[in-house]
Amino acid sequence: MQVFTLYEGSYSVDASKKFVPFNPATDDPKSRPASLFIHIQPFLVKLKNSLVLFDTGLGYSNDKGQLILHENIKKAGFDPEDVDMILMSHLHFDHSGGMVHHVGDKMELSFPHANYVIQRGEWESAFTNSSSSYRTEIFDFLQRNAQLTFIEGSGQLTDEISYELTGAHTPFHQVYLLDDGADKVFFGGDVLPEPEELLRKFIAKYDFDGRKAMELREEFGKRAAAENWNCLFYHAKTRATGYVSLTDGQFKIT
Repeated sequence: MQVFTLYEGSYSVDASKKFVPFNPATDDPKSRPASLFIHIQPFLVKLKNSLVLFDTGLGYSNDKGQLILHENIKKAGFDPEDVDMILMSHLHFDHSGGMVHHVGDKMELSFPHANYVIQRGEWESAFTNSSSSYRTEIFDFLQRNAQLTFIEGSGQLTDEISYELTGAHTPFHQVYLLDDGADKVFFGGDVLPEPEELLRKFIAKYDFDGRKAMELREEFGKRAAAENWNCLFYHAKTRATGYVSLTDGQFKIT
């Protein structure tokens, strides 16, 4: 199993939920008052017979008008059209924007040959939720044009891919575990978005159920340590992937 980090960039986001590129080396955070600063990195994983993508980022383009996500997939040595499955943790814009991209005034599927795997409750909630974190025009387009697979609860998608309904960040958020018999890779979406959230206990205001999210991080951390998972951190500020160890009740990530 091969894992590739597809770093889309660093951004500031304020109450308007607008994501503005932020370069820590040149930009002053004081110029972005009341903003949250985040990094965004989907992950590409090569399994024996399939190529899967975990979440799709914002869907922003580079200076040449090319989708940053496509550019990074090519840098990893793959063709975006060869992606078989898009495994979505949830549908907030910073995770789902890259499911589509704009060519002129037209919207197109970013991965026309892929199967988009989405928790059914998350899909239905996205159309009824009033939050600007959901962009229903994207989902309308997917509904008409994409290959969609809706899953419910927790279960096994393929021999190598299992999924678990967690809720917590959104009511129907889900996580994934890949197991090819030799390696195990865990994608925790926004329940385990960065190593620092595992290393210190806290309740985040941006979670639907902050206490449950905190408890799940602890649970997944213990499982990761016991089963030697390679954890993928979508919003990591420091380490994008890592293995968890637990000593005297303290987590460490290497």
